[in-house]
Amino acid sequence: MFLTFFHELKASGLPVTLKEYLTLMEAMDASLARFRVEDFYYLSRTSLVKDERNLDKFDRVFGHVFKGLEGNAEILLAEIPEEWLRKLTEKFLTEEEKRLIQSLGGWEKIMEELKKRLAEQKGRHQGGNKWIGTAGTSPYGAHGYNPEGVRIGQDKNRNNCAIKVWDRRDYRDLDDEVELGTRNIKLALRRLRIFAREGAPEELDLDGTIKSTANKGYLDLRLVPERRNTVKVLLFFDVGGSMEPFVRACEELFSAARAEFKHMEYFYFHNCLYERVWRSNRRRHDEPLDTWKLLHTYPSDYKVIFVGDASMSPYEITHPGGSVEHFNEESGMTWLGRVSHVYPKLVWLNPTPEKYWSYTASTDLVRRLMAERMYPLTLQGLDQAMRELTR
Repeated sequence: MFLTFFHELKASGLPVTLKEYLTLMEAMDASLARFRVEDFYYLSRTSLVKDERNLDKFDRVFGHVFKGLEGNAEILLAEIPEEWLRKLTEKFLTEEEKRLIQSLGGWEKIMEELKKRLAEQKGRHQGGNKWIGTAGTSPYGAHGYNPEGVRIGQDKNRNNCAIKVWDRRDYRDLDDEVELGTRNIKLALRRLRIFAREGAPEELDLDGTIKSTANKGYLDLRLVPERRNTVKVLLFFDVGGSMEPFVRACEELFSAARAEFKHMEYFYFHNCLYERVWRSNRRRHDEPLDTWKLLHTYPSDYKVIFVGDASMSPYEITHPGGSVEHFNEESGMTWLGRVSHVYPKLVWLNPTPEKYWSYTASTDLVRRLMAERMYPLTLQGLDQAMRELTR
């Protein structure tokens, strides 16, 4: 099994060597990881992965090779009482039942009621329509249904309608080495090109060499700086939540953009732009980047591309404190307006099919904030977006 693991890592493109594999085997012989898959995971990752950009590839291979193995069931994995976290059931309602559930009446009312119920509730609750718990129709809790509420303690999104999420979630960086499914994405991005010769003279100037040689009577090589694309691009990627189904498409775009643009900077955000972004999803809580500083670092000649489905609660755009993950002192609308003011050349690429945009209020709101410069993340949409940026 270990040898299969090594071969699978090699096949996936990870630069693992035989020496690193033998080091891992020596560590196993020394009983540094016994009985627990989690211990072996961290030991093998430490031994075999030398570049954090390869951590996601390693995780995918590890999950594939060792799928089905379980750790020691007697080991406690969390300090929170298990009976509070276990999902006993998930309640699925008919469409008629869903229509009977009414929202509480706006952002302020929901947050006020949440504070009240947190103060009143004394124990765990399941299956009801009022208290904070699981499998019910209350606006607060997990694994139930309510068209407008606060999701607390749920492992993943189910209905795409929570207005706030009280969990610390971790996302992964996009892989900039993914193989493209089609070269047409690169071809579409090439519309955004402005060439100029800059830097040291390294490229042979054939016409100049011929002319100079003829004039001087001997070989006189003439060199010119390499012709480069001078366009400067800022890429902002929405990650996590409803963007999970579109990771592959975003990776293809990211990989193509890295190949096409010499002057490109990228950042991540979740749902809407606020006072901070980040460069590494693994360190987003520890190393955030100040959005104000970003706006003052990159001049207005940069072209800005947002990539996201714009699917969220409208409160995340319109209200201070509306972010699902933290209390934002200023609304997302304010920050999107600032970016539009600093960078006049700006577009938004949406991976959701365009025919579904009108079904989500937040998507329509973002499109209007972008002055209708929202395009589908398709080849035709990319072509239209690049034409917009070159106007």
